[in-house]
Amino acid sequence: MTEDPLLRIDDLTVEYKSARHWAPAVRGASLRVEPGEFVSLVGESGSGKTTLVQAALGLLPPSARQSAGTVHYSDVDVTGWSDRRMALVRGNYVGFIPQDPNTSLNPVKKIGQQVIEAVRFNEKQKRDAAAWKEAALESLRTAGLADAERVFAQYPHELSGGMKQRALIAIALAGKPKLILADEPTSALDVTVQQRILDHLAGLRVDLGIGILLVTHDLGVALDRSDRIAVMQGGEIVEEGPVAEVIEHAADPYTRRLLDAAPARHTGRLEPATGTRAEDQPIALRANDIEKTYRLRGRGRRELRALGGVDLEVRQGTTHAIVGESGAGKSTLARILVGFDAPDAGTVHLGDRELTGLGHRQLRELRSDLQFVFQNPFTSLDPRFTVEKIVAEPLRAFKIPGDRRSRVVQLLEAVALDESHLGRLPAELSGGQRQRVAIARALALNPEVLVLDEAVSALDVSVQAQILQLLVDLQGEFGLAYVFVTHDLGVVRLIADDVTVMKDGAVVESGPAVKVFEAPAQDYTRELLAAVPGARLAPANVRLGDCRV
Repeated sequence: MTEDPLLRIDDLTVEYKSARHWAPAVRGASLRVEPGEFVSLVGESGSGKTTLVQAALGLLPPSARQSAGTVHYSDVDVTGWSDRRMALVRGNYVGFIPQDPNTSLNPVKKIGQQVIEAVRFNEKQKRDAAAWKEAALESLRTAGLADAERVFAQYPHELSGGMKQRALIAIALAGKPKLILADEPTSALDVTVQQRILDHLAGLRVDLGIGILLVTHDLGVALDRSDRIAVMQGGEIVEEGPVAEVIEHAADPYTRRLLDAAPARHTGRLEPATGTRAEDQPIALRANDIEKTYRLRGRGRRELRALGGVDLEVRQGTTHAIVGESGAGKSTLARILVGFDAPDAGTVHLGDRELTGLGHRQLRELRSDLQFVFQNPFTSLDPRFTVEKIVAEPLRAFKIPGDRRSRVVQLLEAVALDESHLGRLPAELSGGQRQRVAIARALALNPEVLVLDEAVSALDVSVQAQILQLLVDLQGEFGLAYVFVTHDLGVVRLIADDVTVMKDGAVVESGPAVKVFEAPAQDYTRELLAAVPGARLAPANVRLGDCRV
């Protein structure tokens, strides 16, 4: 430990102004990051993590105030500094990597221009255009972009998610900072891309002696990467210490529940609370030789082959997971399965009924047996509708007779919500509650098959645990068949009977989940398995759905 850490936060309290009073978002939080140290700040959405980082950077919104505590960079107290004075610190001393590269990068400027802006702002010296370009290219290379010249000349929309995130890292490194604050920098990335980004950050702290504060809700990521970990709940840091000590001797109940909720702690498939899982059941959904090519706009005639000869079989009462990185064709296949998109070739059967080539009216008649759960519960629910109206919508659309309110209450009870939620709007619900409402709506017509497209990827680890256990329980009770689209093999291990691994629109490997996990036949599958976070966690004898935080 040094006398002057790169960052020292002492007894920080931040409040947000509401209609009648100031409400605390961070309460008496203290944290420090030493030179060359990797520290993770972990907690669920709303725990105060991002607010703490914003306060440290002097970027609190006008509706917030720092009412107590101090922030030191090295031996300098920056508490209360104006935005102009903090601009001398941001970039030169501390670099910031925001969460979403899609909103953080300027879509109308090339990557090179944006990196040059950061370099020029931080260096405050005159150079010619060639020197500025070389400095920007050096920053891009340091961020792990081998083909820096090409990326320099591209717009953000021409880059993959991982390359966009590396561009943000290049901007953060432009001022050659001593400390990097990274706010959920990999939460939207595939596990393999996430692994590469975090590997690179870890390498930077070794090569350049940079200190890193990683803000994340993924405890597995934090435990794999960090020297120390701080756990935040309700605006307070409830646990802090070396990673090994936190894993073995977590003192706070909240930390223990977070640990138990991590997918890495559960090696076997989840079992339903009631009922049994199906065996040797008939095929509920089948796709044969599906092909899909998109024609891209722009100069010349360009095509993107999204799917090429894909086969899939889903047995009644089982879960078939479709796994792969972004761009593998998973979501395209899911949309074709439910009739949202039409394939260029191939067929889809629901039981013995062929869906391919059916008109809108005929597809609508089959919709009650085949439902879709979207990835983001924050956009898939109408913000103007109450929960009752959202869940009852399929009943009205299909003119289902009977007491709709009673049916809605039954559906909410099936997803572990009570009658008190009927009158609430989506904005009044947590992310997990919204996804439960989306599942209740999908169940309204008693479907045979649910297609779930990344249905838990946007959720905190404890909420994700509850939703996964809920899906397994519903399957045991109603005999549902699931097509579960995801990039996370850690989740697949918990719920899947069968797995199809996809890459670049083709099936790389397919078979029973146990076989794929225990003896993967392809290098790509082994790469996905190796990227699952949480390797330092030992299995826990606890029912995943009971990990309520």
